[in-house]
Amino acid sequence: MFAALGRFVNRFPWYIIGAWVVLAVVVAMFAPKLTSTQDTSSFLPSKYESIKATDLQTKAFPTATQPGAILVFDRADGGKLTADDSAKVTSVIAALNPKLNRKVFLPGAAQPPSTDGKVQLGVYGLSSKSTGFDDTAFKAVKALRSEAQAMVKGTDLHLGVAGQVAQGSDSQDASKSTLALVFIGTILIIVILLGFIFRSVIICLLPLLIVGLVSTVADGFIAWANNLFNLKADSSVEEILIVVLFGIGTDYILFLLFRYRERLRAGDEPKLALVNAMERAGEAIASAGGAVIVAFMALILSSLSVFRSIGPALAIAVAVTLLAALTLVPAVVSLLGKRLFWPTKKYMIESEGAQFAKIGAALGKHPGKFAAASGLLLAVLAVFALGFTPSFDFNSSLPAKADSTKALKTLEAHLPAGETNPITVMLASTNGDPIAASALPAYAKDLGAAKGIDQVAPGVLSKDGKTALFTAILTGSPTSQGAEDNVRGPIRDAAHSNAPPGTKAYVGGQTSVFVDLGKAMARDYSVVFPVAALIILLILALLLRSLVAPLYLMASVGLGFTGTLGATVLVFQHLKNESGLFFLLPIYIYMFVVALGTDYNILMIARLRDEARLGKSPAEAAAEAVKHAGPTIASAGLILTGSFATFMFAGNNLIVSLGFSLAFGIFVAAFVMAMFFTPAITTLIGHAAWWPGHGDESEEEHIARTGHGHHG
Repeated sequence: MFAALGRFVNRFPWYIIGAWVVLAVVVAMFAPKLTSTQDTSSFLPSKYESIKATDLQTKAFPTATQPGAILVFDRADGGKLTADDSAKVTSVIAALNPKLNRKVFLPGAAQPPSTDGKVQLGVYGLSSKSTGFDDTAFKAVKALRSEAQAMVKGTDLHLGVAGQVAQGSDSQDASKSTLALVFIGTILIIVILLGFIFRSVIICLLPLLIVGLVSTVADGFIAWANNLFNLKADSSVEEILIVVLFGIGTDYILFLLFRYRERLRAGDEPKLALVNAMERAGEAIASAGGAVIVAFMALILSSLSVFRSIGPALAIAVAVTLLAALTLVPAVVSLLGKRLFWPTKKYMIESEGAQFAKIGAALGKHPGKFAAASGLLLAVLAVFALGFTPSFDFNSSLPAKADSTKALKTLEAHLPAGETNPITVMLASTNGDPIAASALPAYAKDLGAAKGIDQVAPGVLSKDGKTALFTAILTGSPTSQGAEDNVRGPIRDAAHSNAPPGTKAYVGGQTSVFVDLGKAMARDYSVVFPVAALIILLILALLLRSLVAPLYLMASVGLGFTGTLGATVLVFQHLKNESGLFFLLPIYIYMFVVALGTDYNILMIARLRDEARLGKSPAEAAAEAVKHAGPTIASAGLILTGSFATFMFAGNNLIVSLGFSLAFGIFVAAFVMAMFFTPAITTLIGHAAWWPGHGDESEEEHIARTGHGHHG
């Protein structure tokens, strides 16, 4: 099949390239813009308690509002605010009100100074017409910040702006900076490594040109899918897409180019070399791409919309990249032929495999030692994965220098931490009768007695009297693990058990959203991971015609996953003493370490099979596979590891931990699991690895058994 595709590409290279260019132009002209959201509550389905509380509040109290922007005033010298300072704060708030974008903010009011007299707030409510997480809101808060800071210039006051809209705006700006950093870093890594490997200007530029074209198509298709299915992608999706497109795209290009160069060295003419390279590498590329797509698409089973959007988005990106790797890249190679390696003329000299030949020979002689060493290393790291503590502190995604981060720290230093984000408790009538106003004080008192609550404001009845709203201040930071534990346990228990007869209570607010996100994550882990593993097992079984090899290949990838998570916990929670890691981290590690780890395993196991078919023993086949597939896997692994490592320069904890875990995981997948563990285990198992098929039998053995060749 792939040899036939190679022959087709050789006949019509210009048509294939032209079709891709036309497709990119059409998509660029008509596709909508790819956008993302920072609204965490929008990720949860309506069945969760926090969302039910939010929906009740929106319906029963349409004029009630949550803080959209909080102006935090303090003195530049750190002293107590004077009477003149407070008067200035009041005048600034009053002067800003007429200038507000009323589609985003409601008129603000100055709050009393803090107990220690060092901080005073101006709070602007969020309009019911705004989500607070769109470009209009972000522009409005930037204008508010600029106007306010201009008004205090030349005074003794210092001003910062906190609140969800300000944090969302700063998060978007930080994402843009990270995006630029990741893009530049990824490009540099690809160019430098390809230049070192191939000494070719054209090959250095090839992934940039190919992926640049492919990314236009992929982004457009993803944007269409997001709009069509109302998917909500979080702000990290664009950074991840860059690495997926350039990293995986370059990987697949390398898979083909290494085989193509190998066939040229074997004496094939360029056209024949492409056909033979497609025959061997095409199957591995298609199978690897299929496994990655399945791993990503399994996320549509998630209960969280963030995963249901990221999964299809990345699957679309990989599918487009895979199609380009099997059509566009071979078409370019077919046209250029040996000119592809310009200006070097040393591509026919085999030198880069010397070290890998030594490694392969050692592995073939001592497979048990290689399997034990690589497996034991990851098993030790995997133990630390048990200590993973999820964190829902989205503020950690902001750089410390962001205005909203500094304003929030100032606020928290002088006001009770819980005031930054109170929880809401909704009482709803279950029998259609109004709620008795006399029952509200007793309920507020019972609620206030719950562990973790500092104070509860008097309850407010809706116009129809069938819903009551209570606002409660937590004793600790709303994003802390302690606050989540309290909301999950004693606070919800108190809210539910003390609800007056004929009513039902729902606990809302951001901390309650975090609690429900944790529930949804636990459910997703038990559904998404097993389904993806089963489908990938099926793909491997079909590729290898074996039931044994897929089992230890998936065990290898699973060990890589837990080892990577454990290493991240060890570095960030134990060595850096962070309270937790971003709650999405295991899913991201799953997506890339599992998916791409399978990629590299497929490339290695396919080469093991090819070498065995030449009549080599398991040990000889492993030695040759490491010699020939090793450079490809090492090059691809280095490029992807380096691409993810650029995240570590982003300047915020969330992206740094994400960059470390993915870079470490890809490095392990390439250099530990695929390079050592997989060939070592295959050597130890021997012929039984291919049971019940005969994937490792030679051409003569196959003909004797079936009457035709492997590809007959």
